[in-house]
Amino acid sequence: MSDDFVNHILDNLIGVEGKYSNNPLDKGGETMWGITIDTARAYGYTGEMKDLPRDKAFEIYKKNFYYLPGFDKVALMSQLLAEELFDSGVNFGPPVAVMWLQRWLNVYNRRRADYKDLTFTPTVDLHTIGALREYLNKRGSEGEMVLLTSLNCSQGHRYLELAEGREANEAFIYGWVRQRVFHQMREAIEENA
Repeated sequence: MSDDFVNHILDNLIGVEGKYSNNPLDKGGETMWGITIDTARAYGYTGEMKDLPRDKAFEIYKKNFYYLPGFDKVALMSQLLAEELFDSGVNFGPPVAVMWLQRWLNVYNRRRADYKDLTFTPTVDLHTIGALREYLNKRGSEGEMVLLTSLNCSQGHRYLELAEGREANEAFIYGWVRQRVFHQMREAIEENA
């Protein structure tokens, strides 16, 4: 898989995340290109957040939120699913996105008739790739869309929990669901119509 796809999804993500933000209601604090100050510092950036270069954000996202969790392996079978996993991983951490994929694959295996249940791992391992391959071979393009919808259900449910658990998040939830769930599903449906 070339970097063209990765750069495409990074461009989309940065378009959604925007530039500099320091909203007092946002627990992430200062962000630039969607990278929080804590994440930037963890990956060696020491400058002012307003000055975080776009290239540095791309580097952090590519390495730590796309390649390291193994979403590039998913992209070889489904770019739609890889993009969704990447997006969820950016919002909640890649291990959460991987776990959602594994959980959905486990319940879609027809009580282990199609493939074995997966053990939860923080990255996409060979067993997860094998199960995804079996799932897609059995379910085809409709199954790809059902799995994409399932992952979006998990993402939407997590946003609901965040807003219910912290009233200040009510300021963000409509935008989260609109940008991260509604628009992505609409685009995927239009692309596959």
